[in-house]
Amino acid sequence: MERVFNFAAGPSMLPLEALKKAQSEMLNYKGTGMSVMEMSHRSAPFEAIINEAESLIRELMGIPENYTVMFLQGGASTQFAMVPLNLYRKKKADYIITGTWADKAASEASKYGEARRVASSKDKNYSYIPKNVKFNPDSDYVHITLNNTIYGTRYTKLPDTGNIPLVVDNSSNILSEKLDVSKIGLIYAGAQKNLAPAGITLVIARNDLIGECLDITPTMLQYKIHAESKSLYNTPPCYTIYMLKLVLEWVKKEGGITSIEARNIEKSSLLYNFLDNSSLFKGTVVKEDRSLMNVPFVLPNDDLNKKFIEEAKKLGFVELKGHRSVGGMRASIYNAMPIEGVKKLVDFMKKFEKENG
Repeated sequence: MERVFNFAAGPSMLPLEALKKAQSEMLNYKGTGMSVMEMSHRSAPFEAIINEAESLIRELMGIPENYTVMFLQGGASTQFAMVPLNLYRKKKADYIITGTWADKAASEASKYGEARRVASSKDKNYSYIPKNVKFNPDSDYVHITLNNTIYGTRYTKLPDTGNIPLVVDNSSNILSEKLDVSKIGLIYAGAQKNLAPAGITLVIARNDLIGECLDITPTMLQYKIHAESKSLYNTPPCYTIYMLKLVLEWVKKEGGITSIEARNIEKSSLLYNFLDNSSLFKGTVVKEDRSLMNVPFVLPNDDLNKKFIEEAKKLGFVELKGHRSVGGMRASIYNAMPIEGVKKLVDFMKKFEKENG
């Protein structure tokens, strides 16, 4: 069977080049006589892998020296607890609610202190990003979800939090566009969108934020422990970190984040331009806050939505069904989605409109 165009929100497409490289090294990694899957995390070959992965992510994202890079487990959802447990000092934080995951993050943080919901776009089903938000000066941090996978919105500009550390959930658009890490206190991102298969969570934290934690914090949820052990406090998901390295190598070979961002703008523009001029399909997000990664859209009724999804699948366009919170369809066009996939999807949408409009 030929490979399909996978528009899933995650786990998502991986670069074909990285997959082929992994395939060639599956049974014997660089003459070791074993797979990375079988390799001790304390071995010299794996130490080289994890060190190279960190070096690449620092280079590609321009991470300053006073930041620590950690490869953790538990997904972004574990960070919903880990962030307040490690960053609470006065036990107060501000959260901007732009979707399901931001809401869950605030709910988790409220178990350990006062998680104040200072703004929300729930009034319009999270179809926009709140602007000109005022933050409480006594906050330990401000938390935002940079890109909202379900609703298809993104911050095009970071909020100005002054001296208050900004915490960013970067899960669904990491490495997709340039980001000034120096303006952020802590970044976390689940791997399964743009980084690697599911299994690791990348955390990038300014060093002054990771030295303390609440007394109740379990050992495995302390940033300091993982920073001091260089992400090897316990056995990490070695193969996922290896896959991350391969993906990062691909990003660098493609020209880095600048080139990837230009490609993502081109891909998303193809789809948005069609939606803006369609008489049948309709986008669900205000134009100024549209995601480059997740594009939700709807047809006039559920029967047409269902018909579109079924016909698309037969043509090799899979995982286009939208989240139940929005309905309709959602095309997730992460870094590994080629421009060809978006062009062919738009061609199919034009044909579907002509036949069903």
